[in-house]
Amino acid sequence: MFFENSACLRCGALLGFVPDRQDLVTLRSTGDRLEVADGSGGVYRYCRNQQLARCNWMVAADEPHDLCVSCRLTSVRPNDNEPEAMAAFADAEEAKRRLIAQLLALGLPLIDRAVDGERGVTFELLSSWGGDVTTGHHAGVITLDLSESDDAHREFVRQQLGEPYRTVLGHLRHEIGHYFWPLLVVDTGQLDDFRRLFGDDRLPYDEALRHHYASSGAASWADTHVSQYATVHPWEDWAETFAHYLHIRDGLETAAAFGLTAADPARSVGGESWPAPGEPAIGPMVRDWLALTLALNAMSRSIGQGDLYPFVLSPAVVDKLDYVHGRISAAARQPR
Repeated sequence: MFFENSACLRCGALLGFVPDRQDLVTLRSTGDRLEVADGSGGVYRYCRNQQLARCNWMVAADEPHDLCVSCRLTSVRPNDNEPEAMAAFADAEEAKRRLIAQLLALGLPLIDRAVDGERGVTFELLSSWGGDVTTGHHAGVITLDLSESDDAHREFVRQQLGEPYRTVLGHLRHEIGHYFWPLLVVDTGQLDDFRRLFGDDRLPYDEALRHHYASSGAASWADTHVSQYATVHPWEDWAETFAHYLHIRDGLETAAAFGLTAADPARSVGGESWPAPGEPAIGPMVRDWLALTLALNAMSRSIGQGDLYPFVLSPAVVDKLDYVHGRISAAARQPR
Protein backbone atom coordinates (compact mmCIF):
# COMPACT_ATOMS: atom_id res chain seq x y z
CA MET A 1 0.00 0.00 0.00
CA PHE A 2 1.14 3.51 -0.77
CA PHE A 3 0.23 6.90 0.67
CA GLU A 4 -2.04 7.66 -2.31
CA ASN A 5 -4.04 4.39 -2.32
CA SER A 6 -7.81 4.38 -1.76
CA ALA A 7 -8.11 0.60 -2.24
CA CYS A 8 -5.88 -2.43 -1.79
CA LEU A 9 -4.78 -3.61 -5.25
CA ARG A 10 -4.73 -7.21 -4.04
CA CYS A 11 -7.98 -7.71 -2.15
CA GLY A 12 -9.94 -4.57 -3.04
CA ALA A 13 -10.42 -3.44 0.56
CA LEU A 14 -11.22 0.26 1.00
CA LEU A 15 -8.39 2.41 2.32
CA GLY A 16 -8.30 5.97 3.57
CA PHE A 17 -5.84 8.31 5.22
CA VAL A 18 -7.02 9.62 8.59
CA PRO A 19 -5.09 12.86 9.33
CA ASP A 20 -5.65 12.75 13.10
CA ARG A 21 -4.16 9.26 13.24
CA GLN A 22 -1.47 9.93 10.65
CA ASP A 23 -2.31 6.54 9.25
CA LEU A 24 -3.65 4.83 6.15
CA VAL A 25 -6.41 2.61 7.52
CA THR A 26 -8.51 -0.23 6.17
CA LEU A 27 -12.22 0.59 6.15
CA ARG A 28 -15.40 -1.45 6.14
CA SER A 29 -18.72 -0.19 4.85
CA THR A 30 -21.80 -0.50 7.05
CA GLY A 31 -24.62 1.10 5.12
CA ASP A 32 -23.68 4.72 4.49
CA ARG A 33 -20.91 4.61 7.12
CA LEU A 34 -17.23 3.75 6.86
CA GLU A 35 -15.65 2.31 9.99
CA VAL A 36 -12.02 1.45 10.71
CA ALA A 37 -11.83 -2.28 10.06
CA ASP A 38 -9.54 -3.13 12.99
CA GLY A 39 -12.24 -2.17 15.49
CA SER A 40 -10.22 0.67 17.02
CA GLY A 41 -13.14 3.04 16.55
CA GLY A 42 -13.88 5.94 14.29
CA VAL A 43 -16.59 6.54 11.71
CA TYR A 44 -15.65 8.44 8.58
CA ARG A 45 -16.59 9.47 5.08
CA TYR A 46 -14.38 10.19 2.10
CA CYS A 47 -13.46 13.76 1.28
CA ARG A 48 -15.79 15.33 -1.29
CA ASN A 49 -12.80 15.66 -3.62
CA GLN A 50 -12.30 11.90 -3.79
CA GLN A 51 -12.98 11.86 -7.54
CA LEU A 52 -12.11 15.44 -8.42
CA ALA A 53 -8.64 15.44 -6.83
CA ARG A 54 -8.05 11.69 -6.33
CA CYS A 55 -8.23 12.43 -2.60
CA ASN A 56 -8.10 9.44 -0.27
CA TRP A 57 -8.29 11.46 2.95
CA MET A 58 -11.10 10.93 5.42
CA VAL A 59 -13.44 13.30 7.23
CA ALA A 60 -14.93 12.31 10.58
CA ALA A 61 -18.63 11.52 10.24
CA ASP A 62 -19.59 14.15 12.83
CA GLU A 63 -17.52 16.91 11.17
CA PRO A 64 -19.53 19.77 9.62
CA HIS A 65 -17.11 19.90 6.65
CA ASP A 66 -17.32 17.70 3.58
CA LEU A 67 -13.71 18.45 2.54
CA CYS A 68 -10.66 17.03 4.30
CA VAL A 69 -8.18 19.23 6.18
CA SER A 70 -5.91 19.39 3.11
CA CYS A 71 -8.55 20.17 0.48
CA ARG A 72 -10.08 22.88 2.69
CA LEU A 73 -6.84 24.84 2.39
CA THR A 74 -7.31 25.29 -1.37
CA SER A 75 -9.33 28.41 -2.09
CA VAL A 76 -8.92 28.70 -5.88
CA ARG A 77 -8.82 25.96 -8.52
CA PRO A 78 -9.53 25.65 -12.27
CA ASN A 79 -13.03 25.38 -13.70
CA ASP A 80 -14.50 21.91 -14.16
CA ASN A 81 -14.72 22.53 -17.94
CA GLU A 82 -10.91 22.72 -18.25
CA PRO A 83 -9.95 19.01 -18.41
CA GLU A 84 -6.21 19.60 -18.88
CA ALA A 85 -6.06 22.01 -15.97
CA MET A 86 -8.21 19.75 -13.78
CA ALA A 87 -5.85 16.82 -14.38
CA ALA A 88 -2.94 19.04 -13.31
CA PHE A 89 -4.99 20.19 -10.31
CA ALA A 90 -5.38 16.58 -9.15
CA ASP A 91 -1.60 16.05 -9.46
CA ALA A 92 -0.92 19.21 -7.45
CA GLU A 93 -3.40 18.25 -4.74
CA GLU A 94 -1.69 14.85 -4.45
CA ALA A 95 1.63 16.59 -3.79
CA LYS A 96 -0.04 19.02 -1.38
CA ARG A 97 -1.45 16.17 0.69
CA ARG A 98 2.09 14.88 1.24
CA LEU A 99 3.11 18.34 2.40
CA ILE A 100 0.14 18.78 4.74
CA ALA A 101 0.55 15.29 6.22
CA GLN A 102 4.20 16.03 7.00
CA LEU A 103 3.45 19.41 8.58
CA LEU A 104 0.78 17.84 10.78
CA ALA A 105 3.19 15.06 11.79
CA LEU A 106 5.84 17.64 12.68
CA GLY A 107 3.34 19.49 14.87
CA LEU A 108 3.64 22.75 12.95
CA PRO A 109 0.73 25.20 13.30
CA LEU A 110 -1.40 25.10 10.17
CA ILE A 111 -4.13 27.73 10.24
CA ASP A 112 -6.82 27.92 7.57
CA ARG A 113 -6.91 31.44 6.09
CA ALA A 114 -10.70 31.18 5.95
CA VAL A 115 -10.62 31.00 9.77
CA ASP A 116 -7.82 33.51 10.45
CA GLY A 117 -7.25 35.91 7.57
CA GLU A 118 -4.13 37.44 9.09
CA ARG A 119 -2.17 34.36 10.17
CA GLY A 120 -3.73 31.64 8.04
CA VAL A 121 -2.56 30.00 4.84
CA THR A 122 -4.39 29.17 1.63
CA PHE A 123 -3.44 27.67 -1.73
CA GLU A 124 -4.42 29.05 -5.12
CA LEU A 125 -3.84 26.38 -7.78
CA LEU A 126 -4.07 28.20 -11.10
CA SER A 127 -3.61 27.26 -14.73
CA SER A 128 -1.22 29.36 -16.82
CA TRP A 129 -2.58 27.84 -20.04
CA GLY A 130 -5.02 30.74 -20.18
CA GLY A 131 -2.70 33.48 -18.89
CA ASP A 132 0.37 34.28 -16.83
CA VAL A 133 0.61 32.73 -13.37
CA THR A 134 3.60 33.15 -11.07
CA THR A 135 4.29 30.52 -8.45
CA GLY A 136 5.00 32.21 -5.15
CA HIS A 137 3.88 33.25 -1.68
CA HIS A 138 2.44 36.52 -0.40
CA ALA A 139 0.94 37.14 3.01
CA GLY A 140 -0.21 33.57 3.53
CA VAL A 141 -1.43 32.99 -0.04
CA ILE A 142 0.55 30.30 -1.86
CA THR A 143 0.08 30.35 -5.63
CA LEU A 144 1.09 27.41 -7.82
CA ASP A 145 1.25 27.43 -11.60
CA LEU A 146 -0.38 24.12 -12.51
CA SER A 147 1.76 23.81 -15.64
CA GLU A 148 4.46 22.66 -13.17
CA SER A 149 2.54 19.38 -13.08
CA ASP A 150 3.41 18.83 -16.74
CA ASP A 151 6.65 16.82 -16.96
CA ALA A 152 7.82 18.34 -20.25
CA HIS A 153 7.20 21.93 -19.14
CA ARG A 154 8.85 21.38 -15.77
CA GLU A 155 11.91 19.77 -17.33
CA PHE A 156 12.22 22.64 -19.82
CA VAL A 157 12.14 25.23 -17.03
CA ARG A 158 14.55 23.16 -14.94
CA GLN A 159 17.11 23.17 -17.73
CA GLN A 160 16.59 26.88 -18.46
CA LEU A 161 17.27 27.75 -14.82
CA GLY A 162 20.07 25.21 -14.36
CA GLU A 163 18.35 23.53 -11.40
CA PRO A 164 19.43 20.04 -10.25
CA TYR A 165 15.80 19.00 -9.98
CA ARG A 166 12.35 20.58 -9.95
CA THR A 167 9.15 19.05 -8.55
CA VAL A 168 5.66 20.19 -7.57
CA LEU A 169 6.24 18.94 -4.02
CA GLY A 170 9.50 20.88 -3.91
CA HIS A 171 7.67 24.07 -4.95
CA LEU A 172 5.06 23.59 -2.24
CA ARG A 173 7.67 22.90 0.43
CA HIS A 174 9.59 26.01 -0.60
CA GLU A 175 6.54 28.30 -0.56
CA ILE A 176 5.26 27.00 2.77
CA GLY A 177 8.73 27.82 4.09
CA HIS A 178 8.04 31.49 3.28
CA TYR A 179 4.76 31.23 5.18
CA PHE A 180 6.46 29.80 8.26
CA TRP A 181 9.37 32.29 8.32
CA PRO A 182 7.57 34.99 10.36
CA LEU A 183 5.92 32.38 12.59
CA LEU A 184 9.09 30.45 13.41
CA VAL A 185 11.71 33.19 13.26
CA VAL A 186 10.31 36.72 13.62
CA ASP A 187 7.56 35.99 16.15
CA THR A 188 9.91 33.92 18.32
CA GLY A 189 12.62 36.57 18.58
CA GLN A 190 15.18 34.59 16.58
CA LEU A 191 16.14 37.22 13.99
CA ASP A 192 19.68 37.78 15.28
CA ASP A 193 20.58 34.09 14.95
CA PHE A 194 18.82 33.97 11.59
CA ARG A 195 20.81 36.92 10.22
CA ARG A 196 24.07 35.44 11.49
CA LEU A 197 23.49 32.32 9.36
CA PHE A 198 21.39 33.47 6.41
CA GLY A 199 22.25 37.17 6.07
CA ASP A 200 20.38 40.43 6.56
CA ASP A 201 16.72 40.03 5.55
CA ARG A 202 16.37 43.83 5.36
CA LEU A 203 18.15 43.81 2.00
CA PRO A 204 15.60 45.07 -0.60
CA TYR A 205 14.13 41.93 -2.16
CA ASP A 206 13.33 43.31 -5.63
CA GLU A 207 16.85 44.70 -5.96
CA ALA A 208 18.36 41.37 -4.89
CA LEU A 209 16.19 39.48 -7.39
CA ARG A 210 17.19 41.78 -10.27
CA HIS A 211 20.84 41.40 -9.37
CA HIS A 212 20.51 37.60 -9.27
CA TYR A 213 19.02 37.32 -12.76
CA ALA A 214 21.41 39.91 -14.19
CA SER A 215 24.49 38.01 -13.01
CA SER A 216 25.79 34.54 -13.74
CA GLY A 217 25.79 33.69 -10.03
CA ALA A 218 28.65 32.91 -7.68
CA ALA A 219 30.60 29.85 -8.74
CA SER A 220 31.18 28.87 -5.11
CA TRP A 221 27.52 28.98 -4.00
CA ALA A 222 27.59 25.26 -3.05
CA ASP A 223 30.00 26.10 -0.20
CA THR A 224 27.39 28.22 1.53
CA HIS A 225 23.94 27.48 0.07
CA VAL A 226 21.80 24.43 -0.64
CA SER A 227 20.94 25.72 -4.13
CA GLN A 228 21.90 28.57 -6.43
CA TYR A 229 18.46 30.13 -6.05
CA ALA A 230 19.08 30.30 -2.29
CA THR A 231 21.70 32.98 -2.98
CA VAL A 232 19.03 35.46 -4.16
CA HIS A 233 18.09 36.75 -0.70
CA PRO A 234 18.05 35.49 2.91
CA TRP A 235 14.30 34.84 2.58
CA GLU A 236 14.93 32.52 -0.37
CA ASP A 237 17.83 30.88 1.44
CA TRP A 238 15.51 30.12 4.37
CA ALA A 239 12.75 28.78 2.07
CA GLU A 240 15.16 26.57 0.11
CA THR A 241 16.75 25.25 3.31
CA PHE A 242 13.32 24.70 4.91
CA ALA A 243 12.17 22.74 1.85
CA HIS A 244 15.35 20.67 1.87
CA TYR A 245 14.87 19.87 5.55
CA LEU A 246 11.39 18.54 4.73
CA HIS A 247 12.87 16.49 1.88
CA ILE A 248 15.40 14.92 4.25
CA ARG A 249 12.86 14.17 6.99
CA ASP A 250 10.37 12.61 4.60
CA GLY A 251 13.04 10.63 2.75
CA LEU A 252 14.45 9.15 5.95
CA GLU A 253 11.01 8.30 7.34
CA THR A 254 10.05 6.55 4.10
CA ALA A 255 13.31 4.59 4.10
CA ALA A 256 12.71 3.54 7.71
CA ALA A 257 9.16 2.41 6.88
CA PHE A 258 10.55 0.11 4.19
CA GLY A 259 13.43 -1.10 6.36
CA LEU A 260 16.06 0.55 4.16
CA THR A 261 19.35 1.31 5.87
CA ALA A 262 22.80 2.18 4.58
CA ALA A 263 26.08 1.97 6.46
CA ASP A 264 28.22 5.06 6.92
CA PRO A 265 30.90 4.55 4.22
CA ALA A 266 33.58 6.35 6.24
CA ARG A 267 33.13 4.07 9.23
CA SER A 268 33.01 0.95 7.07
CA VAL A 269 36.60 1.54 5.95
CA GLY A 270 37.90 2.67 9.33
CA GLY A 271 37.75 6.39 8.61
CA GLU A 272 36.38 9.23 10.70
CA SER A 273 32.63 9.58 10.35
CA TRP A 274 31.06 12.93 9.55
CA PRO A 275 30.32 15.13 11.41
CA ALA A 276 33.28 15.66 13.73
CA PRO A 277 32.93 15.77 17.53
CA GLY A 278 30.66 18.59 18.68
CA GLU A 279 28.21 17.92 15.86
CA PRO A 280 24.99 19.95 15.68
CA ALA A 281 21.68 18.50 16.83
CA ILE A 282 20.82 17.56 13.27
CA GLY A 283 24.11 15.69 12.88
CA PRO A 284 22.77 12.12 13.25
CA MET A 285 19.98 12.85 10.77
CA VAL A 286 22.41 14.27 8.22
CA ARG A 287 24.79 11.36 8.73
CA ASP A 288 21.99 8.86 8.03
CA TRP A 289 20.85 10.90 5.04
CA LEU A 290 24.28 11.10 3.45
CA ALA A 291 24.78 7.35 3.82
CA LEU A 292 21.34 6.63 2.34
CA THR A 293 21.64 9.04 -0.60
CA LEU A 294 25.12 7.80 -1.47
CA ALA A 295 23.66 4.30 -1.76
CA LEU A 296 20.65 5.53 -3.72
CA ASN A 297 22.84 7.47 -6.16
CA ALA A 298 25.00 4.40 -6.70
CA MET A 299 21.87 2.32 -7.29
CA SER A 300 20.52 4.88 -9.75
CA ARG A 301 23.78 4.91 -11.68
CA SER A 302 23.82 1.10 -11.78
CA ILE A 303 20.64 1.13 -13.90
CA GLY A 304 21.85 3.91 -16.17
CA GLN A 305 20.10 6.86 -14.53
CA GLY A 306 21.44 10.10 -13.12
CA ASP A 307 21.87 10.73 -9.42
CA LEU A 308 18.61 10.62 -7.50
CA TYR A 309 20.03 13.16 -5.03
CA PRO A 310 22.24 15.68 -6.88
CA PHE A 311 23.19 17.83 -3.89
CA VAL A 312 26.20 18.41 -1.67
CA LEU A 313 25.64 19.46 1.94
CA SER A 314 28.50 21.72 2.99
CA PRO A 315 29.15 22.47 6.69
CA ALA A 316 27.56 25.91 6.23
CA VAL A 317 24.41 24.33 4.79
CA VAL A 318 24.30 21.80 7.64
CA ASP A 319 24.40 24.68 10.13
CA LYS A 320 21.42 26.26 8.36
CA LEU A 321 19.55 22.95 8.32
CA ASP A 322 20.27 22.66 12.04
CA TYR A 323 18.75 26.10 12.59
CA VAL A 324 15.58 25.07 10.72
CA HIS A 325 15.52 21.84 12.71
CA GLY A 326 15.69 23.82 15.94
CA ARG A 327 12.92 26.22 14.94
CA ILE A 328 10.58 23.39 13.90
CA SER A 329 11.33 21.37 17.03
CA ALA A 330 10.66 24.39 19.25
CA ALA A 331 7.33 25.07 17.50
CA ALA A 332 6.27 21.44 17.92
CA ARG A 333 6.85 21.72 21.68
CA GLN A 334 4.52 24.71 22.03
CA PRO A 335 1.09 23.98 23.55
CA ARG A 336 -1.80 24.32 21.12
